[in-house]
Amino acid sequence: MHKGFLKTAAVFGALSVILGAFGAHALKDTISDHAIAIFETGVRYQFFHALALLMVAMLYKDLGGSLLKWAGGLFITGMIIFSGSLYILTMLTALVSPDYKWIGAITPIGGMCLITGWLLMFIRFMKIR
Repeated sequence: MHKGFLKTAAVFGALSVILGAFGAHALKDTISDHAIAIFETGVRYQFFHALALLMVAMLYKDLGGSLLKWAGGLFITGMIIFSGSLYILTMLTALVSPDYKWIGAITPIGGMCLITGWLLMFIRFMKIR
């Protein structure tokens, strides 16, 4: 197992539950439904990819290799950029001004990291005999 990925997956998983609860209880009455939807997308992707990172961490013991390390690193990077940009976009839209939509242009970079992580896992799985 990859202990660093295990620990990171646990932290990101816990944060996704905390942020989900925060969005459901603290934000629901203070920001628009559109901003809530953006926030919830960030939470959902963070949670799914925390689970994916957990899977990478557990598979690393048996499969090893640089592809899984890259996949795990890309999942971490993707969660930070993808979900993080959505959290920032939500807060700026709700608290400052809706004119900060340009922050959403960062989100696809995180999405590409997440997709690439999945593709690297696929490539690694194709090498299993």
